[in-house]
Amino acid sequence: MKSIHISLVALMSFTSLMAQTYITNTTIVDVENQKLIPNQTVTITDDLISNIQSNKKVKLPENAIIVDGTGKYLIPGLTDAHIHFFQNGGLYTRPDVIDLRDYSSYETEIELAKKDMEQKLLRYLKQGITNVIDVGANFNFLEQRNYIVKEDGLPSVFMTGPLLTTYQPKVYENLGNDKPFILTTTIEDGINGVRQQLPYKTDFIKIWYIAGADGLSVEASARKNLPIVKAIIDEAHKNNLKVAVHATQRITAQLAVENGADFLVHHIDDEILNDDFVKLMKKNKTIMIPTLIVSSGYNNTFAQTLSFSAHELQHADPYQLGSLLDLKHLSDTTLVNNYKNRSIAQSARNKTSDSIAMANTKILADAGVLLATGTDAGNIGTLHASSYLAELQAMQQSGMSTWQILTASTLNGAKILDKQHEFGTVSTGKKANLVLLNANPVENIDNIINIDRVINNGVVIEPEELLKDSPADLAQRQLNAYNLRDIDAFLEPYAEDVEIYIFPDQLRAKGKEAMRAMYTPMFANTPNLHCELVNRIVQGNTVIDQESVQVGSQVVEAIAVYHIEDGKIKKVYFIQ
Repeated sequence: MKSIHISLVALMSFTSLMAQTYITNTTIVDVENQKLIPNQTVTITDDLISNIQSNKKVKLPENAIIVDGTGKYLIPGLTDAHIHFFQNGGLYTRPDVIDLRDYSSYETEIELAKKDMEQKLLRYLKQGITNVIDVGANFNFLEQRNYIVKEDGLPSVFMTGPLLTTYQPKVYENLGNDKPFILTTTIEDGINGVRQQLPYKTDFIKIWYIAGADGLSVEASARKNLPIVKAIIDEAHKNNLKVAVHATQRITAQLAVENGADFLVHHIDDEILNDDFVKLMKKNKTIMIPTLIVSSGYNNTFAQTLSFSAHELQHADPYQLGSLLDLKHLSDTTLVNNYKNRSIAQSARNKTSDSIAMANTKILADAGVLLATGTDAGNIGTLHASSYLAELQAMQQSGMSTWQILTASTLNGAKILDKQHEFGTVSTGKKANLVLLNANPVENIDNIINIDRVINNGVVIEPEELLKDSPADLAQRQLNAYNLRDIDAFLEPYAEDVEIYIFPDQLRAKGKEAMRAMYTPMFANTPNLHCELVNRIVQGNTVIDQESVQVGSQVVEAIAVYHIEDGKIKKVYFIQ
């Protein structure tokens, strides 16, 4: 997505706010005091909330821009407090976890991540996420961030540079300014690692506190590397930078907090937390980002047990989502089967870890420890923007209340970098980063995606205008749903009166219901059903896919020609 596209969207799709904007007769969701305030009118001047008062007291100027909030709920803009722009969320994004460079070069993946940054941000904004925190980037992304933040039509971006770590996977060596890690094996390395990031105006520092990779026990390894961790934290604080720490074991988390870590970017999944740890977190005012869904993204991808909600199938990057299903057809079956068997064998351990993480999230939330919502998006199986709802649902499954989740997703996200005076609540004087919902999110957290308008930097946005499906997007979305055997998601990109032909003119079916009758039994009864996209040609509103389709024990080679009209697939021709 090129910058010129952003400018066109800003000119054509956003409501100009040269005058004041009034959101009238709405219910404000007060996350700070955990209450609903009905019948309110919010005035926006430029990019700030300039006034909030009862609807009865407001006299609207004749030329005012008015957004009718009747029956709707106004929440602060959401924050995803843990993402990674250098990772795309698909199968090929972490060669240190599964090395598939024989199928797709990592250099190609890096270039795609840089090229796709603006489109990722539009996906976030479409979901009401007006602030993102990249908890581990690189020097190139820091430079890219510095000019992207000037775009009014995009979410705010806060970013660290490369992760400071005592362990670096070999695949990430020799990447220059694309490297996501700085190896710190001495105290001097740690201090220099902080100083290297200062010229790039990093928003904070991140430590990857990996214990046990050196062959020692977890605790022995953690204590061995503690002087380096402490030196990094001290140097960052000297330069007025907060420090985030990746620490998933209780001992690494405890040592990090004791030595000044400002926020922990993952849950703890190796033991149930005791009162002493909880008191430590509260005393030090350390924030935790649970990231409850990221491990399941890996496990379900490798075990080939993926399933997606209708929301993700419609709003995720369709190409990254589709890549997660590629294990069904990669030629290295030994590698694929090893990962599949390993993931299945680890399922019992994974369930235990997930249960501990859920229990610890509840313990911390109930004790009043500040929790912030973050997805760890960009990792394999955790897709940018569309995974946010699944994270909220996981937080609810842990026992957090909807108010706790809403606060974690707004105000607490702002508190991570001391931005709570700028955004995070619907309050006079704060930035007009808001989301107008069609239903009450306190009653049902799923209503967070039932969005009427997004207000970003005072600009009122129709979310559906932010990113429209291209013809190739529609073809890819129906292909993804086909491979997942999801009949409703499969039919969604098609027009109600779609026509299906055997080339050149043999009509096989007309209308969605006829397609439903044709494909439902196929999805239910066909073993080993999988379609591999071999090649794709896009010409205007026509998409031509060369496909290799596994049907039971047979492989069928086919050409599918999709004709798109008015944003839906209108006609399909199959050539066999």
